[in-house]
Amino acid sequence: MSEANGVQLAEVVAQQLEMLLEAGNYDGAKLLLGPVQEVDAAEAIGSLPRTLQALAFRLLPKDEAIEVYEYLDPPVQQTLLERLRSGEVLELVEEMSPDDRVRLFDELPAKVVRRLLAELSPAERRVTAQLLGYEAETAGRLMTTEFVDLKEFHSAAQALAIVRRRARDTETIYSLYVTDGSRHLTGILSLRDLVTADPDERIGDVMTREVVSVGTDTDQEEVARAIQRYDFLAVPVVDREQRLVGIVTVDDVIDVIEQEATRDLYAAGAVQAGDEDDYFQSNLFTVARRRVVWLLVLLIANSGTSAVIAAQESVLKQVVVLAAFIPLLIGTGGNVGAQSSTVVIRGLSTQRIQAMGPWRAIWREAVAGALLGLLMVLAVVPWAAYVAGSWGVATAAGLSLVAITTLAATAGAALPLLFDRLGLDPALMSAPFIATATDVAGVFIYLQTASWLLQRGPFG
Repeated sequence: MSEANGVQLAEVVAQQLEMLLEAGNYDGAKLLLGPVQEVDAAEAIGSLPRTLQALAFRLLPKDEAIEVYEYLDPPVQQTLLERLRSGEVLELVEEMSPDDRVRLFDELPAKVVRRLLAELSPAERRVTAQLLGYEAETAGRLMTTEFVDLKEFHSAAQALAIVRRRARDTETIYSLYVTDGSRHLTGILSLRDLVTADPDERIGDVMTREVVSVGTDTDQEEVARAIQRYDFLAVPVVDREQRLVGIVTVDDVIDVIEQEATRDLYAAGAVQAGDEDDYFQSNLFTVARRRVVWLLVLLIANSGTSAVIAAQESVLKQVVVLAAFIPLLIGTGGNVGAQSSTVVIRGLSTQRIQAMGPWRAIWREAVAGALLGLLMVLAVVPWAAYVAGSWGVATAAGLSLVAITTLAATAGAALPLLFDRLGLDPALMSAPFIATATDVAGVFIYLQTASWLLQRGPFG
């Protein structure tokens, strides 16, 4: 079933479920939810009115309810915690996988988290506290401690028995990890390798000793890149002593990729994005507050353009028609700069820039900007001469265009790389900021070029 069909199914289920619940037909609602996949059930319940969400959730069987809850959006999870009875909440949180529980706790008020932690069983409290102790957005915070670990001296038959016994309590069994007596990671094997091995064969003879792993303090983006690069279903997480402490699974990485992509897109549009809640569920005052910060910064920066024009007032008084081409030049510069910054930011994200080298990337974009300017001159100069009736104005526009596109492409490549080198998010130096910087520089170049040409004779 395609994603689009899944969304449509969830919408249909939500509509029918709301009708049944409002009519008091709880048996019918339970039958409706029975064959629905957990992710679709979560979406259907999440789209119900708040007064019906807890009621629908209570109709789910216990085992299914845990899985459905983990698929719900954080605001819906919080609403259910508020509406369910204390015993139901404790049972729900206790049965969640550690990584999903930590993500839930990250969204809850500290007072509620402390209360829930105190009520967890000692084992679950210890695991949860361990994960909460790692820095946010690192492998340690993202990982789950539910995995299958084997020993080298186990036979394949013994290992299969261990997998069968622990499969229900484990996040994934497709990747199996081998540790020594001190929990140091020594090898890895797939479930396929284990099933196809001779029953009497030792795990130490079947496993792969060259293991790709990440540290607990590895940034979540690097974890995502590792899983993507090696096509893993899960990657092991080790502490500083190389002891296996958890695994990060591909489903968690998909959430990370979506989160990081959303953050970069907001930054690229000069929108201050909140990490704690959904942008589209924020009230209008919050939306305005987030946007106005960057708009004020851009407004102040754009005042530089006005200052440059005011400083060159004498040139504009001599040849008023020069003003007609200012929007064309700064608009082109902004577009070229935005193209270059987009390419470079994406290259940083995929690590293609690191392979090429930053200086080569900047040079490449600078040359591309110059070529683009020369190509556009072929159209702009004749048109400017026709409109202005002056080859002097056309020449000023043509020379400025080449200079502006070259500068814009260079800035569009260099500024994100500079931000990356300084440890800042390169997406912050994106289209709006590049366009603002090239606006100021572009107007200055254009009017200075026109002034220089005027000194050598009047336009005609």
